[in-house]
Amino acid sequence: MSAAPVQAEDWVGEDVTPADVERALWQVRDASSQGTEGPDLRTSVMTHLAWVPAEWREAAVDTLAGLRERHPSRGILLFPEPAAVDGIDARVSVLAFPQEGGRRHVAAEVIQLTLRGQRVKAPASIVTPLLVTDLPVFLRWRGELPFGAPELEQMVGVCDRLVVDSREWKDPAGAYRELESLFEQTAVSDIAWRCTRPWRRALAGLWPGIAEAGELRITGGSSAEALLLVGWLRSRLGRTVELVHEASGQIESVAVDGTAVPFPREETASSSDLLSAELDELSRDEIYEEAVRAA
Repeated sequence: MSAAPVQAEDWVGEDVTPADVERALWQVRDASSQGTEGPDLRTSVMTHLAWVPAEWREAAVDTLAGLRERHPSRGILLFPEPAAVDGIDARVSVLAFPQEGGRRHVAAEVIQLTLRGQRVKAPASIVTPLLVTDLPVFLRWRGELPFGAPELEQMVGVCDRLVVDSREWKDPAGAYRELESLFEQTAVSDIAWRCTRPWRRALAGLWPGIAEAGELRITGGSSAEALLLVGWLRSRLGRTVELVHEASGQIESVAVDGTAVPFPREETASSSDLLSAELDELSRDEIYEEAVRAA
C-alpha cells in the first residue's frame, strides 16, 4: 500500500452525541467509497483507543499516522478537557490507501473525540458503540495513569490490552505498586519494558556467571527503564540486586558488579515501531508483571 491516502473524507461536529458520531462514520465511509476508484476493503484487525491529555496530542497523532498501514484498525482518539463546558466535539475521517497492482483501496477510520467537562468521567458509554464488534480492543494511555479515577477504571473495563509507557511517569516506582492491581483486569504492555529488551538479552547471555550478581549499574536511560531492568534481574534470580543509576537520554552502558555488559547492537525504533510491536501481542506478559513487582 502507498504511504499516502488517495482520498480523505472528513466530518466535524460540535456538541454531538455518540449516535451523531455513529451516523457520521457511516456517511463518511460511503462518501469515501464513491470518491475512490474501485471498492474499499475494510480490514480492521482491532479497535485502537488512545487516551490523550493535551500535552500528548501531537505525539499521539504522529504515532497513529505511522501505524495506518501496519495495523489496519478503527482508531479512536480521546482528548479529555475536564475544565471545559460539558459536551463532545468530534472529527471523523476515513482515509483510502491504494493496494499495489489493483483498483481496490484499504479504508482506515480515525475518530477524534474531545470530551469536555463531565464527559471526561464517562468515556466507556461514549466509545462502546464505536468499537468494532468481535475484534480486540487496545488502549494506549498517554502520560500518568490516574489510579482510582472513573475514566481509567471504565476504559480498562472495555479494553483487552492496556498499553502504557512508564517513561512518561514522574514516579514510576510508586506507580508500579498500583499498576499491579490492573494485571488481573486486563493484559498490560509497557513500551519502556520493550526498550529494555536488548539489554535483557545481553544480561541473559552472561548466564551462569551473572547468578551471583549483587549490583547493577546503569548509565543513561530513564528511571523506568532502569527499574524494570533491575526488576527483571531480581525476579529471575529470586533475590535482591542493588541498583545504581545515572539518568540521561538512552541507556549508554550497563555493568554487573563493575564488569561492563557487551553493548547490544540493535537499530533505534521509532515511537510507531514500538507501539506497533505492542499491538502484535495478545496475551499477558507474566515476566513483565514479575519485573514490575520486583521493581
